[in-house]
Amino acid sequence: MRRSKQLAKKNVRRIKRKRKIRGRISGSANQPRVTIYKSNRFLIVQAIDDAKGNTLAYLNTAHLEEKLPSNKEGAKKAAALFADKLKQAEIEKVSFDRNGYKYHGVVAAFADTLRDNGIKL
Repeated sequence: MRRSKQLAKKNVRRIKRKRKIRGRISGSANQPRVTIYKSNRFLIVQAIDDAKGNTLAYLNTAHLEEKLPSNKEGAKKAAALFADKLKQAEIEKVSFDRNGYKYHGVVAAFADTLRDNGIKL
């Protein structure tokens, strides 16, 4: 029972961080918002135009032929694939929404690899 209370508090804190970040960041067609969601098994990444409410690019590591895990190496491979999708959509500059997660580990590896592949954050 104690463990579940700790996880609930952790999620509440993440949701508070998410709302605070989301109040400051918005995307447009020229500079979409890239949001990341990580579960224990997979990563889901989207490039969103908030003005129109459209998703411009999308990647779910669970739906790839080579299922990528939700760790740093998987995040680096996913970021390289997502950077290619962004380049195909002619997007070179994005706003990075870490979705309430702390900027370390998987989230930092994903963002750094996006930068290494020519996407400006």
